[in-house]
Amino acid sequence: MARRGYIFATAFRLGLESIRARKLRSSLTLLGVIIGVASVIVVGAAIEGLGVYAQQSTEKLFGSETYLVARVARAVGRKEYFDKLKRNKPIQPADLAYLEAGTGDRIVYSSYATQAEEIRAAGQVFDNGLVVGASATMGELREITLVEGRFFTGDEERRRQAVAVIGEDIRASLFPTSSAIGRTVRIGGNGFAVVGVQEKLGYVMGANRDNTVYIPATVYSRLYGPSRSISVFGRARRGSGLTMEEALDVTRAALRARFRIRPGRPDRFDTLTPEGIRAWADGILSMISSVVVPVTCISLLVGGIVIMNIMLVSVTERTSEIGLRKSLGARQSDIRLQFLIEAVLLTAAGGAAGLALGAVLARVLSHALEIPLRITAPYVGLALAAAGVVGLLAGWYPAVRAARLDPAAALRVE
Repeated sequence: MARRGYIFATAFRLGLESIRARKLRSSLTLLGVIIGVASVIVVGAAIEGLGVYAQQSTEKLFGSETYLVARVARAVGRKEYFDKLKRNKPIQPADLAYLEAGTGDRIVYSSYATQAEEIRAAGQVFDNGLVVGASATMGELREITLVEGRFFTGDEERRRQAVAVIGEDIRASLFPTSSAIGRTVRIGGNGFAVVGVQEKLGYVMGANRDNTVYIPATVYSRLYGPSRSISVFGRARRGSGLTMEEALDVTRAALRARFRIRPGRPDRFDTLTPEGIRAWADGILSMISSVVVPVTCISLLVGGIVIMNIMLVSVTERTSEIGLRKSLGARQSDIRLQFLIEAVLLTAAGGAAGLALGAVLARVLSHALEIPLRITAPYVGLALAAAGVVGLLAGWYPAVRAARLDPAAALRVE
């Protein structure tokens, strides 16, 4: 045991001395490993960060316990979209009234319909506005946070009052130097009194969420017509004892009865929950991970090839040293261990430097892209484990070649 410890310590010391003696060459050799490990760390942080971003975005879009019922709530590709559009029935305001009458004691509902529109005020024009016709309950359902004012009330909705809650981009464009509360914006030629300003949300799922104007659904129907299909947001009432899944089941059962769908037949409407969005996002990220992470690991393989080449050069340069050690009693296993340890030390140094570089790049990109990149233990472990395996594989052949040198022939090499 003592001999093994001595041999290992000697091999470790010789490996360090060899690396120190060739600092520039060792540093250049490490570049492949550094870049490979940093790539795995950054890609892993991006994948994990995008998962967190998807969850945060879902909460901004839906609220934490809210679900959506629509003619088409989600579709992957044009074919699925048009198939659902053909199969499913439009949801009308009368259908929402039916749901409220039958299940409204346990579930809060809100109408939801959108229309792109110019928003005008005081001679200024906001071109890319999105008018949302909603119920007064929308603020509660989607947990909308306001920085000024309030959401419109049920009484204002019933009386079809022209009031609006605007997004931050609209406020900054139309009322940059004064409060927007009490001011008038014009939508489709009609004036609306601003009663609230939503907090800044930024881009969520690739779409701007600060260009929105919420108006009462009754007013929206008067402006754009009552025949359009609407979407319906739902959420279990506090104190009802229903989970989100149970509330959705109640809504589905009521709507199936409304549409006279026979048992065993599929729904003629579409639903979407926050978990559904997250599962979809997780599936996409898993596919990306399965493709991108192995590709980034290729750079580690390239780094291993460079290390192997340098180690072969090192064996050639130190042939006399190897011959001298073997003539003094060093075994093949001792020589092999020496060069293996040197290769592993190189990759370990490269792995540590790559980890530090990856952490710095992840932080920089997180601030630049405003996405919370997260470095997690599994990806750190994967990067370092891959680097360690590369080091062993890269050092094995040169180590075996060095161990098999004939000491007499090696001593004659100048």
